[in-house]
Amino acid sequence: MSSMRPYLPRATLFSLAMLLAGCVGGNVYNDVPINTSAGSSTNIASLTAVIEANPSDATAYSTRGIAYGQAGKLDQAIEDFNKALQLNPQSYQTYANRALVYRRQGQDQLAVSDYTRAINIKPDYDVAYVGRGNIYRQQGNYSAALADFNSVIARDSSDARAFYNRGLIYQAQNQNNRAIEDFATAIGLNPKASAPYIARGISYLAVNDPKAAFSDLSMAVNLDRDSAIAWANRGLALEQLGKPKEAQRSYSRAMTLDNSNKIARDGLGRVSRG
Repeated sequence: MSSMRPYLPRATLFSLAMLLAGCVGGNVYNDVPINTSAGSSTNIASLTAVIEANPSDATAYSTRGIAYGQAGKLDQAIEDFNKALQLNPQSYQTYANRALVYRRQGQDQLAVSDYTRAINIKPDYDVAYVGRGNIYRQQGNYSAALADFNSVIARDSSDARAFYNRGLIYQAQNQNNRAIEDFATAIGLNPKASAPYIARGISYLAVNDPKAAFSDLSMAVNLDRDSAIAWANRGLALEQLGKPKEAQRSYSRAMTLDNSNKIARDGLGRVSRG
């Protein structure tokens, strides 16, 4: 399979770029989940009734703000968090929740400011460090991101997100063996999350271990059947293992899920040429 070698670095970097853009979904690695049922008229009406009965209760506004945020009603969420912070400016949880909404709106600097406020109030608040570190990571500010993730890991080695995000930084810096170690720790802490399996599989491809990559990426697609990134990179692993027909099936599945996936499109072109 020597013909694969010119393609792998480019394909792997493309996969990584998609990971860093936040395209890996699911569970604890998705910091801003959408739950439309939380913003149902019945639920919002119930929370509004609580606010009307307790207009000076910061927690009531914060709770409704969370519901609005989970439902994707971002402007209403911000309004409620603003009111909650007027009533209780020391609520570090509310700052972190407002930061999540700012992230959804693409207002990263406002989100960083809110995470920093939360940290200033509660210096050991890991949620804020992970959230801020993830923004720094996505911005390419790796030194600041590493400082945040290392801070969390030093306090509490059970936070899977900190290890996963630190692994992504090592991966971006081509320190794939270190990345593999962090992804392994994240998997051990949360074996039901697909994201670290995908990320570790990509790093295994980068260190020319397609067998290990195939194992991780197969686990990833079992956990998340709709991950085009996992299917595409699984195809790369199969192609390197000398199984072009099986690779073609993985590439095709990826294209069905995302017809703009360059890894899958290029892979199909190679295997179809025989």
